[in-house]
Amino acid sequence: MTSMDQDPVILNVDDTDAARYAKSRILSRAGFRVIEAATGAEAISKAMGEKPALVLLDVKLPDINGFEVCRRLKNNTDTKTILVLQTSASYIGTSDKIRALEGGADNYLFEPIEPEELVANVRALLRLSHVERELREVDRRKDEFLAVLAHELRNPLGPIRNAVELMRGLDPNDREAHENAHQTILRQTEHMVRLVDDLLDVARISQGKLSLQKQPVELRGIIDAAIETARPMIEGRRHKLSAELPKDEIWIDGDGVRLSQTICNVLNNAAKFTGQGGEIALSAEKRDGVVCIQVRDNGIGIPPDELDAIFSMFAQAGHSADRVKDGLGIGLSLSKTLVELHNGSIAAYSEGVGQGSRFEICLPLLAAAPAAPQAATAEVDPRKLAYRILVVDDNHDAAEIISELLRISGHEVMTVHTGKDALAMAASFLPDIAILDLGLPDMDGTTVAAKLRQMPEASKASLIALTGYGKPADIERTQAAGFDDHLVKPVKFDHLMETIARLRSQAV
Repeated sequence: MTSMDQDPVILNVDDTDAARYAKSRILSRAGFRVIEAATGAEAISKAMGEKPALVLLDVKLPDINGFEVCRRLKNNTDTKTILVLQTSASYIGTSDKIRALEGGADNYLFEPIEPEELVANVRALLRLSHVERELREVDRRKDEFLAVLAHELRNPLGPIRNAVELMRGLDPNDREAHENAHQTILRQTEHMVRLVDDLLDVARISQGKLSLQKQPVELRGIIDAAIETARPMIEGRRHKLSAELPKDEIWIDGDGVRLSQTICNVLNNAAKFTGQGGEIALSAEKRDGVVCIQVRDNGIGIPPDELDAIFSMFAQAGHSADRVKDGLGIGLSLSKTLVELHNGSIAAYSEGVGQGSRFEICLPLLAAAPAAPQAATAEVDPRKLAYRILVVDDNHDAAEIISELLRISGHEVMTVHTGKDALAMAASFLPDIAILDLGLPDMDGTTVAAKLRQMPEASKASLIALTGYGKPADIERTQAAGFDDHLVKPVKFDHLMETIARLRSQAV
């Protein structure tokens, strides 16, 4: 840490004792710590050793003039970020000021200088320097993040490509080998989807558009879902996971999906930063109107000075040499935001490196459990019915794969790749459901949807937007165009089937 990050240190360089004393006194009274030099050589030496935030540099010096001192400081990698405010009572022409600024000075003042003007200029330069350092740090973290992102996206692509190549060479009758390759592709695809979802969440947070779907939810179901999602990583690293939960129901007013995501992030963090065969313990207990969920591990621990920083975006404290996936460093930051949106808190505790860690999430309890829902009457399961489905997507591979999956599930499917063909096919095919991409080559998917709604042959069809656009504004746009639901690519096929069944049951 430099003096620029603590109390600013000013190096006052002037060969005249009275002038140097006067400027040092002004700056000291303004709250700065001042060191002094009377020659150019001494100024360079103290700048190298003391690393001041700013050098107040007179031009006329007995050995090296101030212009040359400034040039040397700015050309040296160890001192180039030190601010230089040059002053002179002798060199007071416009050409002198231009010479100083072109030589690297950050500002140039003519003497005599009023005390208020001197202090104001020093403070202004320090403020600009602080902003510049922050921007450099943001740029550095951005570059690191992009490198990590590229690494994390490439990780699953290798197994996916290899599994596809393996399936091409396998015996068609070797069902077990095909299933193993199939599961590999599914696991790695899920990993990529989680990365993209995290990135989208970061964008929503930065724009203040992350919203919750709150309702009464029971804690055990949330934790069970989190454990199930985190289980592949926990088991892959051969950890022992124990869970101790209260026997009675615990209800929270919250977004079950987001809360499960939060707990899963903490579990994954414990799994990543605990050596192979470690122990992870999850527990929950009620305390004065809140429920506190704790996740303990016997992993690498966290240095005390990094306990707060680990909740910063893109931060990753510590390193475990055998970790396969480090992730993007945004999971804990997302968890903190999600917990705070639920009016809760999250904190990290550790005795230090090698001492394991403990995370605690506390959430407000619901005052009373919700009333039990009335039993539903038996109905025909819409998931077992066959429908006429029109798939519209200009990505031929995506359209054909989803169409084939729908056919295997018993549906009658027609596939087209333009909006014009979709409207022509709908007139004769009479679809029950239309699955539309938005980015079609000839017209926007919302335009196709609006026109389908006007056609007698398709006016009662359920319209599903299946697109890579997932912002709230995109969802509002598809709703206004007449879509019944909006799904973001890549979507799980089971989720698509559930959506189809739900929309058709509502349409009956």
